[in-house]
Amino acid sequence: MSRMGDVLAGFHAAWEFESDSVLIRYERGIRTPKLFQALGERRVPIEAISGVTLAPGRRGTVVLRAELRAGADPLLEAAAGQLKEGCDPYRLVLPAERETLAEYYADELRTRLKDDGEPAERHLVDAPEAPRQFKAYDAKASFDGGTVNFRWFWTGASSAKWKAGDQSFPVAELSGVEWRDGTAVPAQPDQDPAAVVFGLGYGPVHESLPFAAAVLAAVRQNGAAAVPAGPVRRDPADIAERIRHLGELHQAGLVTDEEFSVKKAELLAEL
Repeated sequence: MSRMGDVLAGFHAAWEFESDSVLIRYERGIRTPKLFQALGERRVPIEAISGVTLAPGRRGTVVLRAELRAGADPLLEAAAGQLKEGCDPYRLVLPAERETLAEYYADELRTRLKDDGEPAERHLVDAPEAPRQFKAYDAKASFDGGTVNFRWFWTGASSAKWKAGDQSFPVAELSGVEWRDGTAVPAQPDQDPAAVVFGLGYGPVHESLPFAAAVLAAVRQNGAAAVPAGPVRRDPADIAERIRHLGELHQAGLVTDEEFSVKKAELLAEL
């Protein structure tokens, strides 16, 4: 392999070639995709890479791309092929005059690959670290490393979600995570208490995808790194506002007398 510490700099990122991995550092700046800025850097072990390609890019550029083994990266697993080309964290776009240098590094890297075509048995690239949170359209989603919490917003959540109440999902009880960018949305996510709706400025890709990847990584570890969540205490003013909204749903006939009484008691118990 190249000498440890060799760096190939491109637009938006620089790849540092080390003895057993490639360290990708993403630049900060208005032209850099927000997902890259949110990730900061990614260390990719050689064993996580299945192939390397170099191809012409747009407007006098070349593109060096690392292809990762299936299941090696929780971020790509959560994205499930939905990331746009410009948001692929493993594409390095370079000026065309650096093609020869890029080819050298690509060849050097290929000589180290030992991929057998099989999916990785575990995540080889670290997930974004918890705790994480983001504001979706209908809820505040938070993850402390052990439990996913959805706290509904009265301005966005459906009556079905209000009836179900705020949700908590221990990692040990989850089997996976689904993240959809809007082109393959599950049926009626606005009615599903196990889903939050993002988009239109609420929980964009650079916030929601790292969140999903962090949860997915914890699920894959079977909750081994779970952090016990302590009791949640709510703001009295927030509780009062939620009871007021619940009353509006009751008056509109969207919540029965019994549902209103039960939910009101649950909210009061959170004080």
